[in-house]
Amino acid sequence: MRTKCAIFDFDGTLFDSMSVWDGVGEAFLRACGKEPRPSLREDVRALSLHQSACYFRREYGISLPAEEIMNRINRLIEDAYIYEVLPKPGVTAFLDRMPDAGISMCIATATDRYLIEAALSRCGMTRYFDAIFTCGEIGSGKDTPVIFRTAMAYLGADRNATVVFEDSLHAVQTAKSDGFAVAAVFDSSENQQQALRLLADCYIPDFAHTDDFWAFASAK
Repeated sequence: MRTKCAIFDFDGTLFDSMSVWDGVGEAFLRACGKEPRPSLREDVRALSLHQSACYFRREYGISLPAEEIMNRINRLIEDAYIYEVLPKPGVTAFLDRMPDAGISMCIATATDRYLIEAALSRCGMTRYFDAIFTCGEIGSGKDTPVIFRTAMAYLGADRNATVVFEDSLHAVQTAKSDGFAVAAVFDSSENQQQALRLLADCYIPDFAHTDDFWAFASAK
């Protein structure tokens, strides 16, 4: 087994939490007594939080200041991570196998640290990971490989011994372009699964079916 380092995305990869982000605008509007349009998720997908707040004010007649809208949305997200989001089925059994295989693990995520730590602690999963790296703390998103390089260096590995676990095509493209091996994890939030399969080194349809990863990891 030559793989020594596993770098995991969090949302949509380890935890079934993408629906929190996809649905938070709808949840906010309903809490304000407004019915979201069917196109809402697409309407705000590319917007920042502040841009979304301004959109809600303009398009739905929300009279709250943009800053208060942002605060309320953040509280909805916080509550989900603190009390609700769960790991994907089979994740803990999969992670249990990694130390016996000599693989160290860390998390590389675009989500704020305190949210990740809250969810991991509640689910008893903190023990699996040597470190958490966030795009905010690193100062670079997953459109660049900086966070993957930082995590790899922390674990003392090199690219030949490292696998990045991601569910989104854009993050897989970034990691692959920088020479990392990638295990693509299915999540319904990513609608380009065929492209994901073709680009990744191995594919995990769910964590009850990880033979593709173990075959790849042992053959590297």
